Amino acid sequence: MVYPDVVSERAFRAATRNLNSNADAEGVAASLSCGSFIRFYLTVDDGSVVKDVGVSSNGCGYMLAAADVLCEFVARRHLAELHGLNDSELSALISNFLGPPPVGRTACSKIAIEALRSAFADLRSKRVEEFRGETPLICSCFGVSQDRIEAAIRERFLETVDEVTDVCNAGGGCGSCRMLIQELLDTTPR
Repeated sequence: MVYPDVVSERAFRAATRNLNSNADAEGVAASLSCGSFIRFYLTVDDGSVVKDVGVSSNGCGYMLAAADVLCEFVARRHLAELHGLNDSELSALISNFLGPPPVGRTACSKIAIEALRSAFADLRSKRVEEFRGETPLICSCFGVSQDRIEAAIRERFLETVDEVTDVCNAGGGCGSCRMLIQELLDTTPR
């Protein structure tokens, strides 16, 4: 199949992305109809910013190009910025860069999105696992422990949940921990 130049260029770029053996997380998805797979590798710094994104695949050029668009979109972004993106927004992002998918290739971008979501799920699982048996984990979205939040409150004289979020990301994801953060604000001496 001959692809438009933009698809060919992005597919080549995705195929040559650095695969980081020290990735913090990886996710994979596959298409049973065509037998292709795609894998994303994420490296995230301590500040919860996506430092690097790698990809490997045996998929078609359109799948690789879609993966490259997603890599470019998430790289150097804070995890809080990426929270809540839905599949239709990501599909629209891919279509905006690549144009409408070729006939028979609509599943290719969906599989790329699924693999990226799998990588973020793997990252969250690993962060939660780090805290088993230790101090309570308050924010599972960003892996922020009770000790870290209390230290931030004491050291920086924080008074609101939003201030805590600005300092250590806790409460910046799904928001389910915001009530716990408020309790820590109410009980931690400054």
